[in-house]
Amino acid sequence: MLRYLLLLLSMLLVAPAALAVDEKDLLPIDQAFVLSANVIARDKIEFSWKIAPGYYLYRHRMSVSATEGNFKTNPLELPEGTHKKDQFFGDVQTYRSAVVGIQTGTAADGVNSVSFLVKYQGCADLGVCYPPHKKTITLVLPASTQNDSTALNLNSVKKPDLFGDTKITTDSLPLPAEQAFQFEAIVSTSNELLLRFTPAPGYYLYRDKTKITIVSDNNSVLAGELQWPAAKSHKDEYFGDVAVFFDLVEAKLPLRLKDAKAHDIILKASFIGCQENGICYPPMKREIALSIAAGGKVGDIVSIKPQSSFDLIAWLQALLLALGGGLILNLMPCVLPVLSLKALSLVEGADDHGKARGKALWYTFGVLISFALVGAIAIGLRHAGLALGWGFQLQQPVVVALLALIMLAVGLSLSGVFQIGAGVAGIGQKLTESKGHKGDFFTGVLAVVVASPCTAPLMGGALAFAFATSPLIAMSVFLALGLGLALPFLMIAYIPALAKLLPKPGAWMETLKQVLAFPMYLTAAWLISVLAAQRGSMGVLLILAGATALAFALWLWERTRYSENKYSRVFVLLGLLATAYSVFAIYQIKEAPSKQVTSESHVAYSRAALASLQKDNRQVFINMTADWCITCKANEAAVFSRPAFKKLLEDTSSVYMVGDYTNVDPEITKFLELHNSVGVPLYVVYSAKHPEGKVLPTIMTSNIIDEALREDQK
Repeated sequence: MLRYLLLLLSMLLVAPAALAVDEKDLLPIDQAFVLSANVIARDKIEFSWKIAPGYYLYRHRMSVSATEGNFKTNPLELPEGTHKKDQFFGDVQTYRSAVVGIQTGTAADGVNSVSFLVKYQGCADLGVCYPPHKKTITLVLPASTQNDSTALNLNSVKKPDLFGDTKITTDSLPLPAEQAFQFEAIVSTSNELLLRFTPAPGYYLYRDKTKITIVSDNNSVLAGELQWPAAKSHKDEYFGDVAVFFDLVEAKLPLRLKDAKAHDIILKASFIGCQENGICYPPMKREIALSIAAGGKVGDIVSIKPQSSFDLIAWLQALLLALGGGLILNLMPCVLPVLSLKALSLVEGADDHGKARGKALWYTFGVLISFALVGAIAIGLRHAGLALGWGFQLQQPVVVALLALIMLAVGLSLSGVFQIGAGVAGIGQKLTESKGHKGDFFTGVLAVVVASPCTAPLMGGALAFAFATSPLIAMSVFLALGLGLALPFLMIAYIPALAKLLPKPGAWMETLKQVLAFPMYLTAAWLISVLAAQRGSMGVLLILAGATALAFALWLWERTRYSENKYSRVFVLLGLLATAYSVFAIYQIKEAPSKQVTSESHVAYSRAALASLQKDNRQVFINMTADWCITCKANEAAVFSRPAFKKLLEDTSSVYMVGDYTNVDPEITKFLELHNSVGVPLYVVYSAKHPEGKVLPTIMTSNIIDEALREDQK
């Protein structure tokens, strides 16, 4: 087995229960799986494993091969094992208690002894799997004229190669990780830490396999990019040319502070090192508690430009991307119903250019104010330490419930159940100019609230730039995004040639108005499905009850609006109060059970599960999605739900991991931030070629995912 498997595999593999297992409860691997060999004949060797109770071996992870080419081996003959559905290997066979494998082959003439490399991997029922294990065994073969068998015990032959690549004896067994690699850290200034790594003689540290994170209250202290001294170039058998350190090395870690107060932090280090011509250790993790004195420079970090700096080119690129993203939002399904109403409004005022321009301006004003407000809230909450991404408003059940009720009300108005006039829908009875402008303004507000979660392909980069820069620059990006959303209506209102392309007002508008009620009902139904994922069946019951109360109140209002019956107003008020109570009750109920569960089709995302899979050298495709994300659902219907995708996963031995962002999830937010994404969908492939993850396009196709998952096979 390639040595890099030991590099990437830790002693804890996969199972969540393994995180709670004490290493002292586990047997050493040579006691859990006792290997012995018996020479039956010159062309037949018997390899036996005695397996301790509570442990098992994988059949497909067992093999034997000659190390020097003087014995031509056939495949190892193993008995049928116990069939098992394994979480990571799929359908496998396992052995318990004992197993004997027969190795046949042909020894070269004159060969008296042969060294065999024996590979195997097993697990404990406690939920921990050992790294793939290797032993080199040298066996004495009988002469070609001998027919008797010679039984050999491992202790009577050459010392086995316990860790793989080199011939070592018990005197050169590797040091414990704490002795082989010492790690220290001190606070040099309020804005910088000094880290010291000390490999023991004969050991070396990989520079680019080192990761540093900082845990602090409310993310008040952030780590910059680790600054290393010059490293030595090392020709690695499996990784190629890599940078390593054989001796003591000190690295500087710049810090970014959100305030100038004193802070207590936990420094977490993960690094990988090897014994020269020997083993490579699983990822080693160390934690050190440190105290940072008050008075540090806020925002001062080497690897991140201070907020006072201004990159004109990056800003212009972000504005252009935001403008394009806003234009694309006009095509997203979640916002089309609202935009259709606005289009009818412009058609109604097409003959009056002044009126049309006023409508477009007030709509644009509503869009710009809303984007600026949503952006400011998102940035403010993130700086306050809350893990929120773009589209966070639809992670709030109360917002989802209110939007569903608003969509229902607009739909009822369009169907003629009651009249709310141009103030909201942009059509219907004539109102005064001020009321019309208010309606145009709030149509823009509604468009933004519904549209913002639909992360268009060009929005990601611009929003990532906005979240990383100063609030003033960020606000310009949000305004550019809003301008892109409103731009088509501004062009129609201010370019006469485009206005002439609009159909003339007529009786057809009343029919179209009623037809547009049904997309509103569908939008309300979609929002209720989002609420179901957030608050379960009780949330659905409450929103349907509230919708019924609202429909009753609006219907009764229209029936009695010119009546002098005062009691009818009481029932209207009761209906509205019942609607308000349903929203309040939705706020009060507990969150629905998490959908982050593993199924036959996918594994639920977690940092621990991803780390375990990477250590096992598994290729992982991660899909970060949410029930309120229309783009996510379109991709899932077009690609991920197809049989071809399931077959692709099987062909490439890939694990499909899904993260559900329907509700607020700080762990997923951190994953999004790691890959410079501000919202979902996000698709990332982890493989041998891309251990840090390769981000795929937002709009997914079968060809894109096929090429990404087969890249390591080329």
